[in-house]
Amino acid sequence: MTLSLPTSRLHRQDNPLDALERAWRRVAGDHALIRRGGRITEVSPTHFRVAGLSEVARLGDMVEHRSRAGIRHGEIVQISPDEILVSPFEQAGDAGVGDTVIELGPFTVLPHDSWRGRAIDALGRPIDSGPHLAQGDPEEAARIATPPAMARQRVGDGFTTGVKVIDIFTPICFGQRLGIFAGSGVGKSTLLAMLAAARAFDTVVVALVGERGREVREFLEDTIGPDCMAKTVAVVSTSDESAMMRRRAPDTAMRVAEHFRLKGDRVLLILDSITRFAHALREVATGTGEPPVARGYPASVFTELPKLLERAGPGVEGSGSITAIISVLVDGDDHNDPVADSVRGILDGHIVLDRSIAEEGRYPPVNPLSSISRLASRAWSDDQRTLVTKLKAMVSRFESTRDIRLLGAYQPGADVELDTAVRQVPLIYEALTQTPRDPASADAFADLARHLKSKERPHVSPPG
Repeated sequence: MTLSLPTSRLHRQDNPLDALERAWRRVAGDHALIRRGGRITEVSPTHFRVAGLSEVARLGDMVEHRSRAGIRHGEIVQISPDEILVSPFEQAGDAGVGDTVIELGPFTVLPHDSWRGRAIDALGRPIDSGPHLAQGDPEEAARIATPPAMARQRVGDGFTTGVKVIDIFTPICFGQRLGIFAGSGVGKSTLLAMLAAARAFDTVVVALVGERGREVREFLEDTIGPDCMAKTVAVVSTSDESAMMRRRAPDTAMRVAEHFRLKGDRVLLILDSITRFAHALREVATGTGEPPVARGYPASVFTELPKLLERAGPGVEGSGSITAIISVLVDGDDHNDPVADSVRGILDGHIVLDRSIAEEGRYPPVNPLSSISRLASRAWSDDQRTLVTKLKAMVSRFESTRDIRLLGAYQPGADVELDTAVRQVPLIYEALTQTPRDPASADAFADLARHLKSKERPHVSPPG
């Protein structure tokens, strides 16, 4: 056992029973005078084993590791009768056989309203130049849980994102969970930043998981910008951090979003990316000896994904909602990758970014035929639904005949519908092209109509 110094003294003029109760709480509570400790028996590059804590350890509890490099922290990921397995938040190379490890109990993030405008790490510590973070109410943290299915509010109405191609083809509703599926370098982060600028939300929470360290500051300061950052909480875990930090970051971001939802805010949660979160889960699980079941992914990965994503959405009656935009990095542009396939079945829709569209210079490179919003009917009016159906049919006809037209087999006048598609679809693509520097669209359907009208060819009367 390890003895730590008391944080306060007993009041001298007290009822003996009250004094005894306070003394017991200091020994048995979260800030106990006495804590159980153990010793490291084995160290690997990603984990270390500890003897002496099996009886008090629980999965997910935090531990404090004291070594010559200082105080480090980790999380218990496996328990056996004689030893526990710890995955550290820092590099395991700091650990040595015989080092002291102290059990700290479960880890809890305590978000506070003042966290808006700040950047924090996966453990809720500030990484920007701002002051020390205020901590929220522990009792509130204890009340936060995934809302029961029958106690949730229904998904709200649609809102305007300002991105024309999304507002027309895949509109989003408050409380919806939508995935953005894309390979690397297709424009996923740029589209996420455009969505983060939507004015419909009270609070924005951005989780950058496994992001390149060079791009974090650029993304927050330039892409998102100071205006949006003022209402944003950024949770950052870069690619060089341990798997445990990358695994913890989405949970921390979700806890921050749940705090503001409980206060009644409309929260936008952007998670980039769920695939890197799955990679971190895989790294931790394989380190514990769990066998892979699908392309190297252990079964626990597909258990953790819905547990995280189901926490988003509408809250209970009287609270707000969490609208989640989840980016999915499609490995090798394979949209049937196990993670992509699993996430697609959990979310309420998906937006597919096509590399071939990006290569044509059309941004955002959204493929309207492959993208779908399962709640679009709540956002469209009857006339808009009819129009979008016709637009998709026109785009489908245009794309399916692309090879024929390239071969010169297309004859104008032979097919009136194809003639219309050939004339109108390039104009539609032109109208939907949008960059972060362009102003957000207040009415995407009106903007599309104005663009098509301005490009109409003047009618020429036949001679004679």
